[in-house]
Amino acid sequence: MQTSLTFINLEPSETLKAYAREKLDRFDRYVDNPAKGNVVLTVEKFRHIADINISADGFVVNGHEETGDMYSAIDMALDKIEKQIIKNKKKYKKRRSAAAKSKMSRYEEVGITSAPDVDPETPSRIAMIQNIDYKPMDIEEAVLQMDLIKEAFLVFTNSKSEEVNVLYRLKGGNYGLIQPSS
Repeated sequence: MQTSLTFINLEPSETLKAYAREKLDRFDRYVDNPAKGNVVLTVEKFRHIADINISADGFVVNGHEETGDMYSAIDMALDKIEKQIIKNKKKYKKRRSAAAKSKMSRYEEVGITSAPDVDPETPSRIAMIQNIDYKPMDIEEAVLQMDLIKEAFLVFTNSKSEEVNVLYRLKGGNYGLIQPSS
């Protein structure tokens, strides 16, 4: 973890730096990508303040603690951050698993029976059927929808012609439109 330490109204000591870096290194097990940690240690009269910010995996967590001892302020702030990271990781995993379940529920396996003139040894090319809900919209709105979704195509009812159209993504970033001929 990349760590930056800032001391305000406090002499920077190597033991305090080593202690903060050692404690921050325990968060490497929670994050997949390289993380950045910013630690600001401040002394105001008898209060020892530790402000710690960690940014990793697309989220930022903050911990602020004031005590009479700098080491305990660091420990307490890092405990708060650890709880936040664990909470965010659980929420992220739950959201991903719920999205995967809903996506899989849209697909259904197809059991294809072979016709009498088809060889039963030959596997069918249709592996699954996807049911798609489509709504009426004009072509410009369909292009805007395609910019928002990650699917390769969008099925919609053209609001002008009231026919089913398919908008699909081309390799160059442009779009193709399939519409029934009159």
